[in-house]
Amino acid sequence: MDSLKSIRHIISIKDFSRQQIVDILRISGEMETRRDDLLKNKLLATLFFEPSTRTRLSFESAMLQLGGKTMGFADAMVSSTKKGETLSDTIKVISQYSDIIVIRHPLEGAARLAAETSRVPVINGGDGSNQHPTQTFLDLFTISKSHPEFLEGKEIHVALLGDLRYGRTVHSLIHALAFFKVKFLLISPPSLKLQESYLEFLRRSNISFREVNHVEGNVDDVDVLYATRIQEERFPDPVEYMRVRRAYRLQKHHFDHVKQGFQLLHPLPRITEIDDEVDDLAVAQYFRQAGNGIPVRKALLALLLQDQ
Repeated sequence: MDSLKSIRHIISIKDFSRQQIVDILRISGEMETRRDDLLKNKLLATLFFEPSTRTRLSFESAMLQLGGKTMGFADAMVSSTKKGETLSDTIKVISQYSDIIVIRHPLEGAARLAAETSRVPVINGGDGSNQHPTQTFLDLFTISKSHPEFLEGKEIHVALLGDLRYGRTVHSLIHALAFFKVKFLLISPPSLKLQESYLEFLRRSNISFREVNHVEGNVDDVDVLYATRIQEERFPDPVEYMRVRRAYRLQKHHFDHVKQGFQLLHPLPRITEIDDEVDDLAVAQYFRQAGNGIPVRKALLALLLQDQ
């Protein structure tokens, strides 16, 4: 597709146009059942300086399902970073060993730096509290399963719950949904409310939003509730984390009166914010959401590697 020809790296959802997002979601749908040698002889390097289960393994699975191979590490302590090597030097070396790199790093901007240094395409698997673009693509893909009309211009009402201050998945999703007709309900403790820069972005974009502190009575008219965990690793103050770590716990009764087609999403892992009893409800889409990482990441890998 012509709209995608200029894409070399996947660093931030803000780097994409509305048409590019729609086209990537369309290709993701085509990848759901595809297993072949499309990426035969291609090698993916996964550089995970932070813990990951779904992102790392789904990228590896996607690469293997398209006939490629993988290498990398899931613990920065086994890399030369422990010896004092800079990120730039690591990327300069690894980009000579592989055809594409996926990096997760605790520092904001690390993925952008890697892309500026690398000889091969770089995909951001999460950089600090900044961006997680491939998660956003799979979130949008999941939403489109139940609400395909939002891609055609129909308004969608999305509630974001939990850690809105530090949650990179939330930040990426806000920027992506801003390309479409959307209104937001922002549910968080006061100390974890969405940062002012994002609120100002919503105002400039003429996107309606409302901020509240509690779930009860607020989710019956939304189409999607996107819950996030309270992230201990992002807090500069452990005392503040202890105050808010159990701010929310979603239970069955919260979904007694939700709209038809309602989706409960979560980027996972969940800790205490969703009861296990909710898993059996039709609204609980978070495990399917995780599974959608495979076709979406197949699409992104193919997009960056096919012309190499």
